[in-house]
Amino acid sequence: MGTEIERKFLVAGEGWRDAALGPGLRLRQGYLAHGGPAAPVVRVRLAGDHGFLTIKGPGLLARAEYEYAIPAADAEAMLATLCAPPVIDKTRSRVAHAGLVWEVDEFAGHLAGLVLAEVELPGAETPVTLPGWAGREVTDDPRYQNSHLARADGPPA
Repeated sequence: MGTEIERKFLVAGEGWRDAALGPGLRLRQGYLAHGGPAAPVVRVRLAGDHGFLTIKGPGLLARAEYEYAIPAADAEAMLATLCAPPVIDKTRSRVAHAGLVWEVDEFAGHLAGLVLAEVELPGAETPVTLPGWAGREVTDDPRYQNSHLARADGPPA
């Protein structure tokens, strides 16, 4: 079983841009199942020209995660026909800081203006040195899970 352990932060300022590891990657993702207190999330993602199907268990900081490559054409078709709109559209940049690689997501479309940073960790107790551009932590706020953002009218207030 795969386990995802990640912390999530709002991004404060533009300081991360200078440390970005190359250009960002456009991601489009939608949901076949949005999860719930004890239900899984099933996501379809198109990352550049690569498709993925991901199943995530319930949880905020740590949860089961299984991800499978699928043909990009299949991902595109599922996003267009099986996923409830709107589809999340964002650009992901990778930023190295203090021995960890952070992923900074700049949202477009109905979530324009929202910028989040996630850092995956080997363990829930792994210490994290925050970069200066990391704002308020939102790991424990379910409104910032992508499956919730997909159903939101806009960024959380």
